[in-house]
Amino acid sequence: MYPPIEPYDHGHLDTGDGHLVYWEVCGNPAGKPALVVHGGPGSGCSENQRRRFDPERYRIILFDQRNCGRSLPHASDPATDLSTNTTPHLIADMERLREHLGVERWLLYGGSWGSTLMLAYAETHPTRVSELVICGVTMTRRSEIDWLYNGVGRYFPEQRQRFREGVPESERDGDVLAAYARLMSDPDPAVRAKAAQDWVTWEDTVISMEVNGKPNAYSDRPPLALLAFVRICAHYFSNGAWLEEGILLREAHKLAGIPGVLLHGRFDLGSPLETAWDLAQRWPDARLVVVDDSGHTGSGTMREQVMAALDAFAT
Repeated sequence: MYPPIEPYDHGHLDTGDGHLVYWEVCGNPAGKPALVVHGGPGSGCSENQRRRFDPERYRIILFDQRNCGRSLPHASDPATDLSTNTTPHLIADMERLREHLGVERWLLYGGSWGSTLMLAYAETHPTRVSELVICGVTMTRRSEIDWLYNGVGRYFPEQRQRFREGVPESERDGDVLAAYARLMSDPDPAVRAKAAQDWVTWEDTVISMEVNGKPNAYSDRPPLALLAFVRICAHYFSNGAWLEEGILLREAHKLAGIPGVLLHGRFDLGSPLETAWDLAQRWPDARLVVVDDSGHTGSGTMREQVMAALDAFAT
């Protein structure tokens, strides 16, 4: 990756409805604008995400989505209301940030949940997007959510049973994700801590067979960040991310004219390759690159492909 770099500008964007969204800008102030859209939902942006871009050619913009990272209020506090943290709210935040920074059009880069948010933004504001570079393609359809928290359990039946046993017995045959969302808002810190650990233990299980990836990628985060991550994930996935089922695929025609690179690991158990394939069939300006040694958390080859795509769009 490119050498470490520090922001030359940063701040908190007041959304007008009680949120302060953290943002930062690195690289060349006169460079090509690029926005990093982090995953999770609720992961927050990281220093390494800055290093995917050539700092001489890019104006690199990062932000923490609502209630995570350095954005306020923080979801680790159970008193924090998440009712104004939905996909439409995040799309509006991105557009508000673009206007605040005086950007006409920007490249979007991200993956996993970030790819869902990028696609939703680009289909809403296609004239504001110059290119898309997506790794680990998701569209957060309910079928994808069911696969990640249920279907893939056919490979890990014992661990799936433990994940279900993390919620009250009366809710194990119902909406388990909604039950976790309720546990993550419990006033008892011990209840929240156990639910969060049960959740990330399952997430780590799903990526456990990725020999070139990052083990324990979900649980390896500070305690407050972990609580916020799980609470926001459960909040979004138990509500289908507030997206009409399949809408991002149905409206992929709105991406016509926007060049894109879709990078997906062949061995991504949590987000099977079929999702990226389906999107590539509907988006003629996108190029699908299947990375044969990668799962959901990437590999050296995946990182090389991401940087090659970003370098190619840097002109």
